[in-house]
Amino acid sequence: MTMHTTALTVAALSLALAAGLAQAASLAPQRERTTDEAIHADHATYQATQDRIQALNDAGRPVRDYALSKAQCWLDVSFHEYTRNDRSDFPQEALDESVKLIVAMEQGVSPILTDTPLVNRAARLREDLWKRLGAIHGTPGFACAQQAVACGEVELVHAGNEFNQQQWRHAKPYIQIAEDMVSDAEAMARTCGNVEGAASSPAPMALTANVLFEFDRRALADVREHSLRTVDRALARVREENLTLTAVRLIGHADRMQGQGFDYNQALSRDRAETVKAYLIAQGVDTSRIAYEYRGDTEQVQACDGIRNREALRECLLPNRRVEVKFEVAR
Repeated sequence: MTMHTTALTVAALSLALAAGLAQAASLAPQRERTTDEAIHADHATYQATQDRIQALNDAGRPVRDYALSKAQCWLDVSFHEYTRNDRSDFPQEALDESVKLIVAMEQGVSPILTDTPLVNRAARLREDLWKRLGAIHGTPGFACAQQAVACGEVELVHAGNEFNQQQWRHAKPYIQIAEDMVSDAEAMARTCGNVEGAASSPAPMALTANVLFEFDRRALADVREHSLRTVDRALARVREENLTLTAVRLIGHADRMQGQGFDYNQALSRDRAETVKAYLIAQGVDTSRIAYEYRGDTEQVQACDGIRNREALRECLLPNRRVEVKFEVAR
């Protein structure tokens, strides 16, 4: 896309948004969300916005469409936090993002921008997940993965908002939702080709999982069970999609807490990679196809700045204590 085309797109979107201001969806001010009347009015606002999304779908825009999906997911996270009595600006700002997309679709703007604002100054968590979603944009498989990509991006913002408000313990469930959506999006992109509007050439063939370890631990018994299941699901997908596993690349990591120094963290990340290698061999993966490397604490995906409580910090840094498992596959 040229700079001239981009400028025209932005201008068109601005005009569309201006035309839709009369249809903006506004919630009651936070201090007024205490009466039945105010809450009833807000629920009516949510329903009216849902009706506009439904009307776009009824007019022929498919549910899996990126913009329609993203509008729905922004609406869903806004309502979710509203019902949880979130008194911050997040419910309104997330609702605003939904309406912006709705207006653009109603006004026929094309292409619709795919940026994902960090509403309410949400923290940008898990850069690795953002990159995996970003890698699907522009590929042939995006036609099939649009809905999962859109909602994965929104859930990452949702998690970042929760992190700012109540730290990692409250953000973690939404990160796990986003992780599942990223994996689903990658699977949909891999198997794309039979859906109307999808290109016939396949997306890059790769599956990714992250095995997470407890603090200063390296044995299989020290792995978080839910993360080990991501490896099992990836292996199951290889079988279900009738793929050939050509290679497995393991990359071991440690978190940034260098209590025993840089060299110690290097060795810790190496041992973690070796633990995962042994697990894969036990699952029937040919040892000759597995290669591993280790990077200590040099590649952090979660900063956890500002957390002073040591136990809370260790939990927040969990995504850094990982072994990346990259399955290379072919049909």
